Amino acid sequence: MRFMDVRGTRIRVHESGPVEAPPVVLLHGIGRSLEDWSPQHSRFDDEYRVISLDMPGFGLSQRSPETTTLPVLADGVRASLDALGETRPVHMMGNSLGGAVAMTMLAGEPDRVSTLTLVNSAGFGREVTVALRMLAVPGIGRQMLKRIDARTAPRVERQLFADRALVTPERIEMAIRIARQPDFAPVYLEIAKALGGFRGVAAPWRTDLLRRVAAHAKPTMILWGDRDVILPCAHLAAARAAFPHAQSHLFADTGHMPQIERPDEFARLVRPLLAKAGV
Repeated sequence: MRFMDVRGTRIRVHESGPVEAPPVVLLHGIGRSLEDWSPQHSRFDDEYRVISLDMPGFGLSQRSPETTTLPVLADGVRASLDALGETRPVHMMGNSLGGAVAMTMLAGEPDRVSTLTLVNSAGFGREVTVALRMLAVPGIGRQMLKRIDARTAPRVERQLFADRALVTPERIEMAIRIARQPDFAPVYLEIAKALGGFRGVAAPWRTDLLRRVAAHAKPTMILWGDRDVILPCAHLAAARAAFPHAQSHLFADTGHMPQIERPDEFARLVRPLLAKAGV
């Protein structure tokens, strides 16, 4: 892992695999980091250039100067790829918020996306965990984000996995480290406000984004965990309806991050999509 300068912003990136190989780009969720994709690097980098990054304002990356929105995050990812010299069409994979960012990139620059893999992705329904909806309440959201510490971080992490053994000391330590970053709370609140409010994920941006993405039918895989308490697996039906050309799979006994909880099965499902599409 290393830091690089992207238009004056310090961005953290993890690369593996041959630089000349077809590129795979991995995007994390809200308030998260590139560590959420660590298990997949070794499962793809024998044949692909695998790139994961902390999106601007998340993980250990600095924020963009603009207010954080989906287009701003997508632009930050695009600029990061440019800084890496990667201008070829990429295999995009996004978890949660990262899925919405990946779709935003596809809608804006379809020629830069080869395939789309959406993992428990935002954008397919109003329902979201009450903890995220509470962030929209004035004054409460900022206080909640300030209280991520050794006592509260394990509870946050436990919401992500069906298998509680994955709530490791390393993941808890990283969550606390991220929460202490100066950009963490303001960026989290900005994107949460852009996506919805106390009533849940707003419909207008979802409707517009799905319409724009559907106009560019790239090879698509939609994956979900059946025990996701962040974005319920009922959203998978809406995702299938929005993208009838897509392949899909529901993981049993799996939470919000199948790429961590079912790493081998995840890779086995996705690799044929990438191989068939080529670059």
